[in-house]
Amino acid sequence: MSTAPSLPDKPKRRGVLYAVIAAVVVIAVVVVALVLGNRDDSTSTSAAGAGEAKTVKIGVADKSLPYWTTYSELAKSRFNVDVELVNFSDYTLPNPALSQGELDLNQFQHIQYLANYNATADDDLQPIGATAVYPLPLYSLTAGSVEELPADAKVAIPNDAINEARGLLVLQQAGLVTLKDGGTPFSTTNDIESSKVEVVTVAADQTASALQSGSVAAAIVNNNFATAAKLSEDSVIVDDDATSPAAAPYVNIFTARKADTGNQTYLDLAALWHDPAVQEVFLQDNPSAIVRDVPAADLQAETAEVEADAKAASAK
Repeated sequence: MSTAPSLPDKPKRRGVLYAVIAAVVVIAVVVVALVLGNRDDSTSTSAAGAGEAKTVKIGVADKSLPYWTTYSELAKSRFNVDVELVNFSDYTLPNPALSQGELDLNQFQHIQYLANYNATADDDLQPIGATAVYPLPLYSLTAGSVEELPADAKVAIPNDAINEARGLLVLQQAGLVTLKDGGTPFSTTNDIESSKVEVVTVAADQTASALQSGSVAAAIVNNNFATAAKLSEDSVIVDDDATSPAAAPYVNIFTARKADTGNQTYLDLAALWHDPAVQEVFLQDNPSAIVRDVPAADLQAETAEVEADAKAASAK
């Protein structure tokens, strides 16, 4: 006997099939809705993640100065960037740290120093924003003028290549030394042809302490170390001219790795330094600084030119 359903049963089977299909459709709609809901949640989460603060590490040599607090607060409120300042007292460290990825930017040096670093280290760090030119003064706590320095007085200058050369040019300007061929941005103590004082070289961060301890009668002291040591403007007996065209290579800069010169966040942070709120606080601690705002392309061209000069000087 056949067990196959009779012909009149087919409509019933079709109704059951339609019911199953309808149920599947309902389930599919629910699943799609859930998937879309999950996708929207995921998208929202991603958008929230994109809004999270980004940390940018900047190597500096004057972290304690108040203007950095104003700067960091503005970076957070305007760009949602947490600025992490990493302080260095040794000028030889921030560029390698940047090159090796330990920093995102640094802001401690001028073009002349960066160009010389690139030339000697075979690196290609690049400036992306200008800050200011700082005079490089000769300080004395015992003499009120160059003429009052004793014969053969000891005078300290920084021992890093670029600040040594600039310091020697200041001493020549003051009539204390005469340099071979009039001196260059790459002169060393070996280029001293005549001198009224005994020039000694020490680490840049030790020039102020050498002066304050009395081991030297006068010292060339970089701005940040003079500020940290609370050296008075009244103690300056010679100052170079930060406004002259010759001072162009001494404009201080924000520096980045070459691959990051187009990074908009970094460019925004470099430009933020010139915000009036930052400048108001900055100039309170640095009244003698000459603020400079130079396009990044011009800074990079100047760096390339000075770097070529540095390579030529080292080849002699």
